[in-house]
Amino acid sequence: MHIKSALFDVSAPDLKSCPKSALPEFAFIGRSNVGKSSLINMLAERKDLAKVSDTPGKTKLINFFVINDTWTLVDLPGYGYADVGHKQRDEFSRAVSEYLELRRNISWVFALIDSRLPPQKIDLQFIRWLVETGVSYSLVFTKTDKQSATRTEATIALFKKNMAGWPGEFPQIFLSSAKSRDGRAEILGFIEQALAKTNRA
Repeated sequence: MHIKSALFDVSAPDLKSCPKSALPEFAFIGRSNVGKSSLINMLAERKDLAKVSDTPGKTKLINFFVINDTWTLVDLPGYGYADVGHKQRDEFSRAVSEYLELRRNISWVFALIDSRLPPQKIDLQFIRWLVETGVSYSLVFTKTDKQSATRTEATIALFKKNMAGWPGEFPQIFLSSAKSRDGRAEILGFIEQALAKTNRA
């Protein structure tokens, strides 16, 4: 997929504020500091489409970006903020859960995982929620350039072990690095195939 245009549309604090668009939406979400903004910028080939920050939890709104006038990339607030109050955190969680459960034109969710870390409880809880909610999703293991392929494979194996016995099959996996651009062709290719299926439906 060639990215011809990537334009910011709107930031929404909750579901009712989301744009009234019929374009298929592909959402990206992960624990704070997982490298989500860097991945989004890499996919779109834009340096500052999504704001990159050293402060975890910088994204606090649901951000919509229209790609090629044919689909929407949705940047969801990360989970696991360390620097906001419980009430604010609950509001973020409610906005994200309502979006994922009730947004009609959401096509797929990419759940980002830091490949350098063993399975974190908060990641497993979120993935389990996706499974139980019936949301279509894939796992994207980020920052793979920062360690050997063997260590990344070991992390994936631990996730498979922790998710053994869960309903359904283990989700599709993407390996990515914003620095080396690994995973870009695979993720965009997946989105392109999904769009083609939608157009045929």
